[in-house]
Amino acid sequence: MVQEIFDRAASCLDEGLPFVIYRKPNASQLTAIFQNNNDIHFVDDFSESGFVFAPFNVNADAILLHSDDLLTAPVELNHTSLKVDQGISSINETDREGYMKLVTKAIEEIRKGEFDKVVLSRKIVIDCNVYHFEMFQRMLNKYSKAFCYLWHHPKIGTWMGATPEILINTRGAEFTTISLAGTQSSNEFVKPQWTNKELNEQQMVTDYIIKALKDEVSSITTSEVESIQAGQLWHLRTKLNGRFAPNKFGNLLRALHPTPAVCGTPMEKARKFISENEFYDRAYYTGFLGELNFKNELSRNRNRRNQENSAYRSVVNKSELFVNLRCMQVHADKVSIYVGGGITSDSNYENEWDETVLKSNTMFRVLNDK
Repeated sequence: MVQEIFDRAASCLDEGLPFVIYRKPNASQLTAIFQNNNDIHFVDDFSESGFVFAPFNVNADAILLHSDDLLTAPVELNHTSLKVDQGISSINETDREGYMKLVTKAIEEIRKGEFDKVVLSRKIVIDCNVYHFEMFQRMLNKYSKAFCYLWHHPKIGTWMGATPEILINTRGAEFTTISLAGTQSSNEFVKPQWTNKELNEQQMVTDYIIKALKDEVSSITTSEVESIQAGQLWHLRTKLNGRFAPNKFGNLLRALHPTPAVCGTPMEKARKFISENEFYDRAYYTGFLGELNFKNELSRNRNRRNQENSAYRSVVNKSELFVNLRCMQVHADKVSIYVGGGITSDSNYENEWDETVLKSNTMFRVLNDK
């Protein structure tokens, strides 16, 4: 049961042991992974198996939780109608001037031709005395369509989030990834009208992914652009599917992360601007996390009447990784909430500020239970 998972995780907090609890989008199962010691395990080449927690900085180490014990429990899906809490604007206000200057500088550099797009973010630190599992339960109740997680390592810290964005899913040599960009406030009864800025930004992400992966995959196809709802926000999304060479998943992942949706284009120039101008460490915000190389058993014969042949089965690796958006780091008596947005030549700094305020609402609703 869910309470048993929470009780076990609470014991791990007391004993200084790592764990992660998560629910996949639209899933009715809660999963928990517990590591039986407090060692820090790093990913080497992404051939390992476990729960990966990777930072935004591609040159920093990704953490791997070993699945020494795995528990699951059924959970109910609550499709709550979400409204924007206008009260968050005053909490955000202290960051306004600095972020506006940063966005203005980025737009100037883009118009000079230094780069095409850059994703700029900020960190909001507020006092908080809500218990970990109370916050996480609220998150599960409010965001059924997101990947919701609570991750803890005593030597690294505690993070939780409700991210709408898949980085990549694989099954054997087949993969699916998405291009996600554009943000508007949700009216659950009316699909948004997208501006050229938002449509161009989304196409920029799609084009970059195709170009970045072309030397690492044997095939790739794209879907039509669609509008999807994530909590109280709308986004633009394109799905990309294909195949990659056996034992080359690490190459595929390194080519994909970070995408323009969290960094910019060209990637190196955008990343340089971020490192020189954001003036804080994103850490695991805009990194990625999820199941890495879990074993998945497949039947070789779909004809159920042939019982003898149905006994032959194959096992393939399956990974489900998500971009760490709409997240916060949990401290003893504070939380750090991370938000950002994509800046292009068509950006308006007032609109970009409003977008980050809107995105911060995802975590504020968990803290305030509104």
